Amino acid sequence: MAGGNGDGRRGAIRKAGSKKGAQVGTGGHSRRRLEGKGPTPKAEDRTYHPAHKRKIARERLEEKKAQIARARAKSSIRVAPGHELIAGRNPVAEAVRAGVPVTRVFVLGNVRDDRVEEVVRNASAMGAPVYEVTKRDLDVATEETVHQGVAIEVAEYEYAHVDDLITDSLQQLGVPLLVALDQVTDPHNLGAVLRSSGAFGVDGVIIPERRSAGVNTTAWKVSAGAAARVPVARATNLVRALEACKKAGFFVVGLDGGGEVSVRDLPLAKEPLVVVTGAEGAGLSRLVREACDQVVSIPISSAVESLNAAVATGIALYEVASLRQA
Repeated sequence: MAGGNGDGRRGAIRKAGSKKGAQVGTGGHSRRRLEGKGPTPKAEDRTYHPAHKRKIARERLEEKKAQIARARAKSSIRVAPGHELIAGRNPVAEAVRAGVPVTRVFVLGNVRDDRVEEVVRNASAMGAPVYEVTKRDLDVATEETVHQGVAIEVAEYEYAHVDDLITDSLQQLGVPLLVALDQVTDPHNLGAVLRSSGAFGVDGVIIPERRSAGVNTTAWKVSAGAAARVPVARATNLVRALEACKKAGFFVVGLDGGGEVSVRDLPLAKEPLVVVTGAEGAGLSRLVREACDQVVSIPISSAVESLNAAVATGIALYEVASLRQA
């Protein structure tokens, strides 16, 4: 209980026998508590911080790249500057059948397949040397893609010019059909779009030069050889390329979840058409969307937010082909 302190004022008193005596101020206790702790560690050095996890992932990626570089230095497959590899039995066979000039053929010694034998025969007829290599060499050279025991070295993909693509499309039999991709950066998606384009009679694909996947080994592989049959044009400015298509008589239709009509009821399906697909999630960029004559959507379940760009393109091309045949 509080007691008096002798001058008539009430206040607390320390009990007799207490460990601590009376103290005035901190007496330097706060300073002593801070001694030895040092500066605060960087965020990436704190094991519980997300920055630390990003640092570890970055270091692992760099180590993997270093391992690949060391393996390539020891590999017997060294691709010349300005060249690339096409890997996989179907992509390789389709490329050779399409007359793509082959520099070299790399094949595993135990591969027995009609397509591989066809590639070896045709490449030899072109004067291209055939090398028997190890699986590890192919794994390293193709960056761990599924090569199926065969790869060919070719010059880097030669893109078509947009104006030539438009002209050639108008000269084809049937109603012209083009596909344009807006900032689709995954080569798997580009390869899948090429495959769908080959299946549904697309005359060519237009991609922007920047912020877009190019026709590389992965795109060749995923396209299952369609990259040898469906020309791809690179546009410096995609909006200007779409305007050039419109001047040539094409209608431009964009795919977007908030489209005005369903792709199943597309009234422009039987006209010369450019189907434009944007990146998954981001969709069509503002200027590309404004360049479209019509924006259409694909009816999907409300449980799914959006479709993969390649899947959406494949569905749209199927619907256009169905409406044209009706």
